[in-house]
Amino acid sequence: MSQFNLDKLLQEQNTWLVTGCAGFIGSHLIENLLLHGQKVIGVDNFLTGHRHNIEDVLQHTKQSENFEFVEHDLAVDCDLKALESFDVDYILHQAALGSVPRSIENPLNTHLCNVDAFIYMLEFAKRKNVKKFVYASSSSVYGDHPALPKQEENIGKTLSPYAATKRIDEVYADTFSKCYSLDCVGLRYFNVFGKRQDPHGAYAAVIPRWVSSLIHKDPIEIYGDGETSRDFCYVQNVVQANILAALKNNSQSNDIYNVACSERTTLNELKDIIIQLLKDKGIEVNSENIFYKDFRPGDVRHSLADISRAKKQIGYLPTHFIREGLSEAIEWYIANS
Repeated sequence: MSQFNLDKLLQEQNTWLVTGCAGFIGSHLIENLLLHGQKVIGVDNFLTGHRHNIEDVLQHTKQSENFEFVEHDLAVDCDLKALESFDVDYILHQAALGSVPRSIENPLNTHLCNVDAFIYMLEFAKRKNVKKFVYASSSSVYGDHPALPKQEENIGKTLSPYAATKRIDEVYADTFSKCYSLDCVGLRYFNVFGKRQDPHGAYAAVIPRWVSSLIHKDPIEIYGDGETSRDFCYVQNVVQANILAALKNNSQSNDIYNVACSERTTLNELKDIIIQLLKDKGIEVNSENIFYKDFRPGDVRHSLADISRAKKQIGYLPTHFIREGLSEAIEWYIANS
């Protein structure tokens, strides 16, 4: 496992606005920024984020006096008056309503949170003349395009409302870049996992959900034959990509980068890795309590990222692959299952 040193990038203090700061990824962003002496404004409405994520960050961060939190719903207050008084250098826009199944059940709410709020933030970034607007996109925008690995320029038809909202965000970012010279960078996340990832709820991500189920002797469900594959990406890789995208001068205006490891893991392989890590921690697992179900609508069969563009243009290099990331996060998953 290699190391990534933020000290070289974050030598000068700037003000960062992080939306979705109470969420899984957002909380890691504010934590790393605060640890490196940055000023951070965090925004969240707690629709899917949690106050305890912010509290956890501030408990372990001596520079908490540099943090200011604004409880705010970006999709409701379109003029963003609650943020107007702040001078902002960089925006890391993470706020969104995730989950393909949830978007299929409620496409209107997904659009409101992922598209309406997004354009409000673009308008705010334009008004504030920020240095860079970095936003979370998704590998789901590749849709039904069959080629592997996924390259940023090759996009198929979207397979879910969630994917459609992320694609619309990319189009709006491109439009604002051309019309208003707003410097935007989109990051297409591939199956991010790590500490503070919620194991509970109907739309919990697969890794924390499986860990929790195995610990509590509950059945786990695998959709399909288990040979569906994903490019799992540890959250520290995502932190690196966001900060690099914001600060690297050689990044292209309104470019889009895959954020992943360029490593494919099947669900069956993931199951085996988790079971072994739990056994290594002295937790007995009933490996027979695993059931295969039908494929879900909107799910992509295989996902693998080409990360060569991010490597070349912003210097991105994953520090954690699936086994290293899980080994680092497993104790948190166990303690919070």
